Parts: sequence; C-alpha cells; structure tokens
Amino acid sequence: MGVETIRMSSKGQIVIPQDLREELHAGEGTVFAVTGSRDTVVLKKINTPTKKELINELGRIAEEGRKRAEKLGIKESDVPELVQRARKQR
Repeated sequence: MGVETIRMSSKGQIVIPQDLREELHAGEGTVFAVTGSRDTVVLKKINTPTKKELINELGRIAEEGRKRAEKLGIKESDVPELVQRARKQR
C-alpha cells in the first residue's frame, strides 16, 4: 500500500483508508492501541478473542488440568483441602 493523507475531524477522529482496513481485517469495533511521540502516531491492532474462542480455550485448560490431576491421583473431593493447605502456606 502506498502513502495516503487523511484529515482529522473537529472531534479528533480520523478514518483509516478502506484498503488498509481490509488488509488489516479491521472492521467496526476493532480495537487499537495508540501511542505517539512528537509528530508520530502509531496504531496497533489488538486481536481480542471471541467468546467462542475463550470458551474453547478454557475448556482445553480444564481438560489439561483434569488429566494432570488424574495422573497425580487427585480427586475432585481433594480440591478444597488442597486449596486450604496452599492458602495457609502463604
């Protein structure tokens, strides 16, 4: 993509050119981190997971924890005592 010029609105808003939005896969609601110094402003697209992705990841973590507990011989009924013991060690 070449260099384009844009103009800031009276409300401080700018429009990211459409071809750049398409290249970044940035649609409405896309979150950006912004930083600046002197005459430079940098926008960084923040990839936020979807609800479905979060649920899938938490499920994967839970399954991994279940397998580790099973391997160590820890039953679900052991968990409250283990938590209480860990809190006392703090």
